[in-house]
This record gives sequence, C-alpha cells and structure tokens, in this order.
Amino acid sequence: MAELPPRRRVRDAGLMRALAHPLRSELLNYLMAVGPRTASECADAVDSSASNCSWHLRQLAQHGLVERVEATDGRERPWRATAVGLDFGEVAEDPAVQAAQLAVVGARLGEEDRLTQRFLDTAANLESSWRDAGGLNTYALRVTADELDELVRAIDALVRPFVATIRTDVPADARPAHLGLRAFRRIEADGKPSS
Repeated sequence: MAELPPRRRVRDAGLMRALAHPLRSELLNYLMAVGPRTASECADAVDSSASNCSWHLRQLAQHGLVERVEATDGRERPWRATAVGLDFGEVAEDPAVQAAQLAVVGARLGEEDRLTQRFLDTAANLESSWRDAGGLNTYALRVTADELDELVRAIDALVRPFVATIRTDVPADARPAHLGLRAFRRIEADGKPSS
C-alpha cells in the first residue's frame, strides 16, 4: 500500500486557539468528512448562518487549513479542507501552548459528543445496515504506557486508509462516517490516577 499523507503538525498556540473555536473545529471536520462544500451547505450542516460560516472559513483559510475550489456550476465557490488530519502532539510543558492544546481538544470533544447525540437521536430513522454497522463500545484496559501507545498506533494504522480526505478507492455506496478514539490513563473523581 502507498504511503499515506501525514496529518498536519500543529504546534503553534495561535493556530490552536483559532481551532479551539467550536464552529471552526466543526467546519474543518465537516469539510474533511464530506469534501468540498459551499458556505451555505456548511451552514445547513452545522446549524449556523452562511455569513457566519463564510467568516470562520476565511479565518481557517488564513491558517492554510481550508481553501476555495472552482465551482462546478459557476455559482458560489466551495471550500475544501487542505489537511488530512491534525496532530497536536503531546501535552506541552509551556503553559500557553498547553492551554491552547486543551482548548482545541475540548472543542473537538464537544463536537464528538454532538455527533454522537445526533446519531442517537436519529438512529431509528437510519437504514438498518448503517444503524447496525456502527459501534458505541468502551473498554476498561489494564496496560502499560508503552502498550497503550502501541495500541493507539495500531488502531491509527488500521483506520487511516479509510480517512475521507485521502481515500482513493471509495466505493459508490460509501458515505461519511465518524470514528472517535479516546485512550488515556483513568483519573478518579479526586483527580488522582487509578491504581
């Protein structure tokens, strides 16, 4: 199999703060999932106005995360994501960068929660094949830090060939799907790691 394009490394706190805006995060992830769309189409998908989406898309464009593409019908030019994914790195020691990292991850988790709730709210209306194909699984693991890192990397290697922005062998009946992965040391309510 050919080498897959890498995620964009994001280490700049300013860019992270820009991505911490929930609507920008949602717009970028939407474009990465479904491909080029106009601001009006984005607005319908993320429950905002076209003018608000246009403004936030221009902000994302200033950071090189989205770009305009030629319109197929001579009307409004669509936007497309330029990144195939984002890599925010390990939690930084620098407090400013760390705060920005945590803010962008918070925005992404909020979006993941919204997508999950939308699925749950509409699951009964989906074709049974799509309703049954997904999974909402959780696992309580007992692993070393190295084993958890290895597991996350193995799952990533399995998933990456299916990423919408880089998949080239897309079957005609393929549709956008969401897959989230959270893997971390379990922390108790008192703020201390579980033992």
